[in-house]
Amino acid sequence: MARSTFEGPILAGTNRYPPFRNVGSVELTQNAGMILTNTTINTAGYSGNSGVFVTNGQTFSNSATTVYVPSTTNPVLAAQAIPADSATQIYRGFVMYLPAGSHLENVTIDVGVVPTVASGTISTITVYVSNNYTVQGGTPTYAATGTITAVGRQSLATFTGTQLANQFSTSTDIVLPNGQFNVSQLVFTISIAGSTMTTLNAGTVYFTAFYSQSDSAGTPTLYPFGNFG
Repeated sequence: MARSTFEGPILAGTNRYPPFRNVGSVELTQNAGMILTNTTINTAGYSGNSGVFVTNGQTFSNSATTVYVPSTTNPVLAAQAIPADSATQIYRGFVMYLPAGSHLENVTIDVGVVPTVASGTISTITVYVSNNYTVQGGTPTYAATGTITAVGRQSLATFTGTQLANQFSTSTDIVLPNGQFNVSQLVFTISIAGSTMTTLNAGTVYFTAFYSQSDSAGTPTLYPFGNFG
Protein backbone atom coordinates (compact mmCIF):
# COMPACT_ATOMS: atom_id res chain seq x y z
CA MET A 1 0.00 0.00 0.00
CA ALA A 2 1.41 3.39 -1.01
CA ARG A 3 1.81 6.24 1.43
CA SER A 4 2.37 9.91 0.68
CA THR A 5 2.96 12.88 2.95
CA PHE A 6 3.13 16.49 1.76
CA GLU A 7 2.24 20.02 2.79
CA GLY A 8 -0.63 22.12 1.54
CA PRO A 9 -4.34 21.59 0.84
CA ILE A 10 -5.58 18.82 -1.45
CA LEU A 11 -7.93 20.25 -4.09
CA ALA A 12 -10.01 18.49 -6.75
CA GLY A 13 -12.44 19.56 -9.44
CA THR A 14 -12.94 19.93 -13.19
CA ASN A 15 -12.55 23.70 -13.57
CA ARG A 16 -9.88 25.57 -11.64
CA TYR A 17 -10.61 29.06 -13.06
CA PRO A 18 -13.39 31.59 -12.27
CA PRO A 19 -16.18 32.38 -12.90
CA PHE A 20 -17.18 28.69 -12.79
CA ARG A 21 -14.42 27.37 -10.54
CA ASN A 22 -15.66 24.14 -8.95
CA VAL A 23 -12.58 23.03 -7.05
CA GLY A 24 -13.25 21.56 -3.61
CA SER A 25 -11.10 20.65 -0.64
CA VAL A 26 -10.51 17.04 0.33
CA GLU A 27 -11.73 16.14 3.82
CA LEU A 28 -9.06 14.74 6.12
CA THR A 29 -9.44 12.75 9.33
CA GLN A 30 -7.49 12.02 12.47
CA ASN A 31 -8.62 9.54 15.10
CA ALA A 32 -7.64 8.31 18.51
CA GLY A 33 -8.65 5.90 21.24
CA MET A 34 -8.14 5.97 25.00
CA ILE A 35 -8.61 3.12 27.47
CA LEU A 36 -8.82 4.94 30.78
CA THR A 37 -7.39 2.02 32.77
CA ASN A 38 -4.30 1.79 30.53
CA THR A 39 -1.50 3.66 32.29
CA THR A 40 1.36 2.07 30.34
CA ILE A 41 3.00 4.76 28.24
CA ASN A 42 3.61 4.16 24.52
CA THR A 43 0.99 1.46 24.19
CA ALA A 44 -2.27 1.36 22.25
CA GLY A 45 -4.97 3.15 24.22
CA TYR A 46 -2.65 4.65 26.82
CA SER A 47 -4.74 7.30 28.59
CA GLY A 48 -2.14 9.29 30.50
CA ASN A 49 -2.62 9.78 34.21
CA SER A 50 -3.07 12.49 36.79
CA GLY A 51 -2.07 15.79 35.14
CA VAL A 52 -0.93 14.14 31.89
CA PHE A 53 -2.70 14.25 28.50
CA VAL A 54 -1.71 12.11 25.51
CA THR A 55 -1.27 12.15 21.74
CA ASN A 56 -0.30 9.53 19.17
CA GLY A 57 0.82 11.20 15.94
CA GLN A 58 -1.51 8.79 14.10
CA THR A 59 0.43 5.69 15.18
CA PHE A 60 -0.90 2.70 17.06
CA SER A 61 0.47 3.72 20.46
CA ASN A 62 -0.27 6.75 22.60
CA SER A 63 2.40 8.82 24.30
CA ALA A 64 2.39 11.54 26.92
CA THR A 65 2.28 15.08 25.54
CA THR A 66 2.36 18.69 26.65
CA VAL A 67 -0.70 20.89 26.20
CA TYR A 68 0.58 24.33 25.23
CA VAL A 69 -0.87 27.71 26.09
CA PRO A 70 -2.17 28.94 22.71
CA SER A 71 -0.26 31.84 21.15
CA THR A 72 -0.73 33.47 17.74
CA THR A 73 2.68 35.16 17.75
CA ASN A 74 5.19 33.65 20.17
CA PRO A 75 7.25 30.64 19.01
CA VAL A 76 8.41 30.05 22.59
CA LEU A 77 5.93 27.46 23.83
CA ALA A 78 4.56 27.62 27.37
CA ALA A 79 3.13 24.51 29.00
CA GLN A 80 -0.47 24.45 30.24
CA ALA A 81 -0.82 22.95 33.70
CA ILE A 82 -3.37 20.12 33.78
CA PRO A 83 -4.97 19.78 37.24
CA ALA A 84 -4.07 16.67 39.20
CA ASP A 85 -6.76 14.12 40.03
CA SER A 86 -8.83 14.86 43.11
CA ALA A 87 -11.76 13.31 44.92
CA THR A 88 -14.14 15.65 43.07
CA GLN A 89 -12.52 16.05 39.62
CA ILE A 90 -10.61 13.83 37.21
CA TYR A 91 -9.34 15.00 33.80
CA ARG A 92 -8.01 12.94 30.92
CA GLY A 93 -7.36 14.26 27.44
CA PHE A 94 -6.14 13.70 23.91
CA VAL A 95 -4.35 16.25 21.70
CA MET A 96 -4.43 16.41 17.89
CA TYR A 97 -2.67 18.96 15.68
CA LEU A 98 -4.20 20.50 12.53
CA PRO A 99 -2.86 23.02 10.01
CA ALA A 100 -3.76 26.48 11.32
CA GLY A 101 -6.83 27.90 9.62
CA SER A 102 -8.37 24.52 8.90
CA HIS A 103 -12.13 24.13 8.50
CA LEU A 104 -13.27 21.77 11.25
CA GLU A 105 -16.07 19.91 9.51
CA ASN A 106 -17.09 17.68 12.42
CA VAL A 107 -15.91 15.76 15.45
CA THR A 108 -17.28 12.47 16.71
CA ILE A 109 -16.95 11.20 20.25
CA ASP A 110 -17.75 7.53 20.77
CA VAL A 111 -17.90 5.82 24.15
CA GLY A 112 -17.15 2.09 24.15
CA VAL A 113 -17.18 1.73 27.93
CA VAL A 114 -18.66 4.41 30.19
CA PRO A 115 -16.04 5.61 32.71
CA THR A 116 -16.40 4.40 36.29
CA VAL A 117 -14.33 4.75 39.46
CA ALA A 118 -13.23 2.11 41.96
CA SER A 119 -15.12 3.91 44.71
CA GLY A 120 -16.99 7.14 45.14
CA THR A 121 -19.68 8.69 42.95
CA ILE A 122 -19.49 10.19 39.45
CA SER A 123 -22.01 12.97 38.87
CA THR A 124 -21.17 14.14 35.33
CA ILE A 125 -18.95 13.04 32.45
CA THR A 126 -18.43 15.56 29.65
CA VAL A 127 -16.04 15.86 26.69
CA TYR A 128 -14.94 19.34 25.62
CA VAL A 129 -13.31 20.08 22.24
CA SER A 130 -11.15 23.18 22.32
CA ASN A 131 -7.74 24.64 21.48
CA ASN A 132 -6.67 24.15 25.10
CA TYR A 133 -7.52 22.10 28.16
CA THR A 134 -11.07 23.04 29.29
CA VAL A 135 -12.08 23.23 32.92
CA GLN A 136 -15.28 21.51 34.10
CA GLY A 137 -18.21 23.76 33.18
CA GLY A 138 -16.05 25.94 30.92
CA THR A 139 -16.85 27.12 27.40
CA PRO A 140 -14.80 25.20 24.81
CA THR A 141 -13.60 26.80 21.59
CA TYR A 142 -15.28 24.29 19.27
CA ALA A 143 -17.81 21.89 20.83
CA ALA A 144 -18.92 19.86 23.85
CA THR A 145 -21.03 16.82 24.56
CA GLY A 146 -23.92 16.69 26.95
CA THR A 147 -23.56 14.56 30.07
CA ILE A 148 -22.38 11.09 29.04
CA THR A 149 -24.40 8.24 30.55
CA ALA A 150 -24.37 5.44 27.95
CA VAL A 151 -22.25 3.62 25.39
CA GLY A 152 -22.44 4.93 21.84
CA ARG A 153 -21.89 8.04 19.73
CA GLN A 154 -22.39 11.10 21.87
CA SER A 155 -24.52 14.06 20.80
CA LEU A 156 -22.84 17.44 20.68
CA ALA A 157 -24.46 20.28 22.59
CA THR A 158 -25.96 23.21 20.67
CA PHE A 159 -23.23 25.31 19.08
CA THR A 160 -22.86 29.03 19.74
CA GLY A 161 -22.19 31.47 16.93
CA THR A 162 -18.66 31.92 18.22
CA GLN A 163 -18.02 28.17 18.19
CA LEU A 164 -19.29 27.89 14.61
CA ALA A 165 -17.02 30.74 13.52
CA ASN A 166 -14.08 29.06 15.25
CA GLN A 167 -14.81 25.79 13.45
CA PHE A 168 -14.84 27.56 10.09
CA SER A 169 -11.20 28.55 10.58
CA THR A 170 -9.23 26.95 13.41
CA SER A 171 -6.99 29.25 15.40
CA THR A 172 -3.22 29.59 15.24
CA ASP A 173 -2.16 28.09 18.57
CA ILE A 174 1.45 27.04 17.97
CA VAL A 175 3.81 29.26 15.96
CA LEU A 176 6.67 27.26 14.48
CA PRO A 177 10.08 28.71 13.53
CA ASN A 178 12.22 28.39 10.39
CA GLY A 179 9.40 28.80 7.87
CA GLN A 180 7.34 25.88 9.16
CA PHE A 181 3.57 26.22 8.90
CA ASN A 182 1.69 27.18 12.05
CA VAL A 183 -0.44 24.65 13.91
CA SER A 184 -3.88 24.49 15.51
CA GLN A 185 -4.03 22.53 18.77
CA LEU A 186 -7.17 20.40 19.10
CA VAL A 187 -7.69 19.17 22.67
CA PHE A 188 -10.35 16.65 23.69
CA THR A 189 -10.80 17.05 27.46
CA ILE A 190 -12.66 14.29 29.31
CA SER A 191 -14.04 15.87 32.47
CA ILE A 192 -15.23 13.51 35.21
CA ALA A 193 -16.82 15.25 38.20
CA GLY A 194 -18.12 13.62 41.36
CA SER A 195 -17.51 13.09 45.06
CA THR A 196 -15.07 10.95 47.07
CA MET A 197 -13.77 9.50 43.79
CA THR A 198 -10.72 7.24 43.73
CA THR A 199 -9.01 5.66 40.73
CA LEU A 200 -10.66 5.05 37.36
CA ASN A 201 -11.48 1.37 36.89
CA ALA A 202 -13.19 1.45 33.46
CA GLY A 203 -13.69 3.65 30.44
CA THR A 204 -13.00 3.58 26.69
CA VAL A 205 -13.42 6.64 24.48
CA TYR A 206 -12.72 7.21 20.77
CA PHE A 207 -12.27 10.56 19.03
CA THR A 208 -12.35 11.48 15.33
CA ALA A 209 -11.79 14.91 13.78
CA PHE A 210 -12.93 15.65 10.21
CA TYR A 211 -11.36 18.74 8.67
CA SER A 212 -10.17 20.37 5.45
CA GLN A 213 -7.26 22.71 4.90
CA SER A 214 -7.98 26.24 3.79
CA ASP A 215 -6.74 27.16 0.30
CA SER A 216 -5.05 30.52 0.67
CA ALA A 217 -3.15 30.62 -2.65
CA GLY A 218 -4.18 33.12 -5.29
CA THR A 219 -7.10 35.55 -5.35
CA PRO A 220 -10.26 35.82 -7.49
CA THR A 221 -8.24 37.84 -10.03
CA LEU A 222 -4.75 36.45 -9.67
CA TYR A 223 -3.42 33.00 -10.52
CA PRO A 224 -2.69 30.31 -9.40
CA PHE A 225 -6.17 29.90 -7.85
CA GLY A 226 -4.80 27.26 -5.46
CA ASN A 227 -2.93 25.31 -8.12
CA PHE A 228 0.85 25.22 -8.39
CA GLY A 229 1.33 22.69 -11.15
